[in-house]
Amino acid sequence: MTLRVDWLEGCGTALVTPFGADGKVDEARMRTLVDRQIREGVRLLVPCGTTGEAMTLSSDEQARVFRLTVEAARAGGARVIAGVGSNSTAVTIERARAARAAGVDAVLVVAPYYNKPTQPGLIAHFTAVAAAVPGLPVVLYNVPGRTASNIAAGTVVKLAKQVENIVGVKEASGDLGQVMAIIRSRPADFRVLSGDDASTLPLIALGAEGIISVVSNEVPGMMAQLTSAALGGDWRSARERHYRLLPLMEANFLESNPGPVKAAMALMGLLEERYRLPLVPVEEATRARLREILKDLGVLEQPAHVAA
Repeated sequence: MTLRVDWLEGCGTALVTPFGADGKVDEARMRTLVDRQIREGVRLLVPCGTTGEAMTLSSDEQARVFRLTVEAARAGGARVIAGVGSNSTAVTIERARAARAAGVDAVLVVAPYYNKPTQPGLIAHFTAVAAAVPGLPVVLYNVPGRTASNIAAGTVVKLAKQVENIVGVKEASGDLGQVMAIIRSRPADFRVLSGDDASTLPLIALGAEGIISVVSNEVPGMMAQLTSAALGGDWRSARERHYRLLPLMEANFLESNPGPVKAAMALMGLLEERYRLPLVPVEEATRARLREILKDLGVLEQPAHVAA
């Protein structure tokens, strides 16, 4: 029987990780960004995922980001789903335990990248991680474009039925047939979340419960409203919001995530555009396109620099 997590729905944000001039995590800016998310209606916060450049963070840095996010979330009534995935089961377990110690509400576990495990290997990996943190909700993350392996629908459903604390999946395969197969066969309390902003509306129409979003870093209120409208069956409003945000959703992937989203947030005055190698600042053509879209959305009223 799947552990029940009724709160796992709506718009969640895959948070960026801001860096200071010294290259370290900018903790003050991180708190400010999390507070902004909560203030604009986001109630699911996802630190240390792909968008958070998690693979460039040390274990100590990840643990610190978990704690910062939890502290801010608790003050604002939000939940935290910590990204803990790696391509090593032992390392993933270590990170999941650190996340639990930091007080997170759930962990997000991406399929091991580069190794290209078989479906039995994926089952063994996720089962081992879930067993290492009993009682802590585990959300699978399927993003074949990043990992070079796909968590098949049958594998997701098998894990959902056999492992109590595997409670949901963030699906970014881009395969609607696969997502429908999961939704059709999943246990009653198992949650499906879109892992692609542009797929949020169609997946909710098919029965998904929400999104772990990139675009909500830039426009959290707008994305939360789109998701809420779709979940409430207000399809006209949801469609209008979807098409309004679609250019930004698409522009966020003109280059590797989180390059464009950090560039956009810098234009909005929300952070300094800093990355950790191997990521580098976006091309000027991408920046110009982002500026145009943000202007059309009416979110460039702030000065294009971070206030002191």
